[in-house]
Amino acid sequence: MTNQAVSILVVDDEPPIRKLLRVGLGSQGYTVSEAPNAKAAIELMQTERPDLILLDLGLPGMTGLELLGKWRGEGLDIPVVILSSRTDEAGIVSALELGADDYVTKPFGMNELVARIRVALRHKFQQQGEKPVFQTGDLSVDLVKRIVKVEGKEVKLSPKEYDILRMLVHYAGKVLTHQFLMKQIWNDTTDVQYLRVYVRQLRQKIEKTPDQPRYIITETGVGYRLREVE
Repeated sequence: MTNQAVSILVVDDEPPIRKLLRVGLGSQGYTVSEAPNAKAAIELMQTERPDLILLDLGLPGMTGLELLGKWRGEGLDIPVVILSSRTDEAGIVSALELGADDYVTKPFGMNELVARIRVALRHKFQQQGEKPVFQTGDLSVDLVKRIVKVEGKEVKLSPKEYDILRMLVHYAGKVLTHQFLMKQIWNDTTDVQYLRVYVRQLRQKIEKTPDQPRYIITETGVGYRLREVE
């Protein structure tokens, strides 16, 4: 799908932000519609069906979180990328738990935002199911044979380490919250320290420089993201 065929709804109460997004995304070939608040967004959604929504959390009246909860509660499956202030970690986590696909913090760069949009759209448009072999940089993960290789050499992972890596691979490019990973791996969300220990061990095995990871990126206060590299 080309950018020209992709429509984006921007829900933000700040006119300068809406103009920035209208011009910036328009120059990338996206079709942009705008809503300054939740009420306008709800009305617009009755007649339009965008491919992706950019949603500000700090809306007047009904907040972005409340609007997202309403949409997801109604079964809306359109990808939603959150726009948030850099200090609103709790709001970001809550939005991701409600079903947001990703987030960017203000102020943001247009290149970063477009990259997030492409990842969210790829998850929407890709065929269901995991590719048998995932490859990014020097890292290879065979999801059928459960074989992990770095620079062509097999790396032995513990079952939990592999489970974490598999989840990150399945959602490659998307941020996964601590709570989501804990629930998926341990069916529990009580102690995130378990997750941090296993991620640290996983990095020791797949990263050339574990303290400066290339693949498993920490989203401070939120969770982790598997970065796809050339």
